Amino acid sequence: MYERSSVAELADQLRRELDRYSPGGKLPSSRALVDRFRVSPVTVSRALAQLSAEGLVVTRPGAGAFRARQRESAAPSGDTSWQEVALSADGAADLVPRSVDASGVLVSLAAPPPGVVEFNGGYLHPSLQPERAMAAALSRAGRRPGAWGRPPMEGLPELREWFARSIGGAITAAEVLITSGGQSALTTALRALAPPGTPVLVESPTYPGMLAIARAAGLRPVPVPVDADGVRPALLADAFRATGARVFVCQPLFQNPTGAVLAPERRGEVLRIARAAGAFVVEDDFVRRLVHEDSGPLPAPLAADDPDGVVVHVCSLTKATSPSFRVSALAARGPVLERLRAIQVVDTFFVPRPLQEAALELVGSPAWPRHLRAVSAELKARRDAMTSALRLHLPEASLPHIPSGGYHLWLRLPDGTGGTSQAFGSGGESALTSAALRAGVAITPGRPYFSAEPPAAHLRLSFAAVGGVGEIAEGVRRLRTACAEVRGERP
Repeated sequence: MYERSSVAELADQLRRELDRYSPGGKLPSSRALVDRFRVSPVTVSRALAQLSAEGLVVTRPGAGAFRARQRESAAPSGDTSWQEVALSADGAADLVPRSVDASGVLVSLAAPPPGVVEFNGGYLHPSLQPERAMAAALSRAGRRPGAWGRPPMEGLPELREWFARSIGGAITAAEVLITSGGQSALTTALRALAPPGTPVLVESPTYPGMLAIARAAGLRPVPVPVDADGVRPALLADAFRATGARVFVCQPLFQNPTGAVLAPERRGEVLRIARAAGAFVVEDDFVRRLVHEDSGPLPAPLAADDPDGVVVHVCSLTKATSPSFRVSALAARGPVLERLRAIQVVDTFFVPRPLQEAALELVGSPAWPRHLRAVSAELKARRDAMTSALRLHLPEASLPHIPSGGYHLWLRLPDGTGGTSQAFGSGGESALTSAALRAGVAITPGRPYFSAEPPAAHLRLSFAAVGGVGEIAEGVRRLRTACAEVRGERP
């Protein structure tokens, strides 16, 4: 497998040398580049493809690579100012806003500059991804009979059966839809269950991507506080009564961002409260496969204990594999399943069959349980390393809960109660985020995780997107430097 850094380095070198060749001039052969730079033919091919995509090189099969001829001068840009009127006209009357705030999502999707420690990532570092197993699965999938044909709209029956077994309870393959990633599944669920302009109950704090989905659909997120045992049932019942909401979105297992697990005594109560309100519970079971090595037995999904169709269940393979392995499932019982299916078909038709076939190959291979065991051990080691580093370098901050699953910690900053701690009061998260980036570490502020005013300043720190425990220690040291800057202290 080629190294990404080698491809980038070779492309940079060739880019610098292009002036040696006249427009249309031929570059050295691939074999000559392999010998000169001591890289693999795949690396040369990838580097030339990158330059070709940039319009700097033209490749001709059987002839080689040539410097691209200079483009004609660009046509003068047009006047797009008219769009401001078209996009905003009568916007006040829109039930569903035409402008969407994706800032809370982009924080965890944006790649930081080179050399910056990535504490803001939402996916496994490439070293933790099962790249070889996924490549082998995709290769085998492409050779399956009919692999490039149109799949059933609901998904491949074998893959639906696999997801149904993983959910458990009485869920059957007929009650599962294959979707393109958890974000897409949540979007479909909220569109199916709540009309524009209505409230939707959400955990507080909660995943910013879900808040963005709700607001883009014209829904009004109403917060229900979470503690160390998950959502608080009494407050959930109060929120249903006060708002008339018909949907509650929750993450009962390793909640994002707190890491809380819904306590056993609360599970049935949450379902009972929702059923009494005539409401659905959207269960986002997003990191069940990222359990840590020291975790005990996991509770079953809420959907496994739900005979009445209260729960619409969302689960995915993405978090445990790669951000590009976007295969997930929606499970529901009763008439709502047909509505979910109809919305998905209208929006996306179906998930590409080769990807579904590759998912079947992956989860059915011996490499899959080996990968999950390796990730489980590594995530525990990284969690422990980050916890120790925070207690050493930032003892004034609070870690209310140390999770046994997931990929991040939820850090509460000191209250603004006098002294230097005032720096973390109003606006402190934003100042610290900027200072951290200057110090060489990317962090996620806590404000986007709240649908209303937050009770305190927080940070979410991911330990999955970095290269290892050494990088975690260095990142926390850099965060300590940023805290000192915000407080006006000398480093």
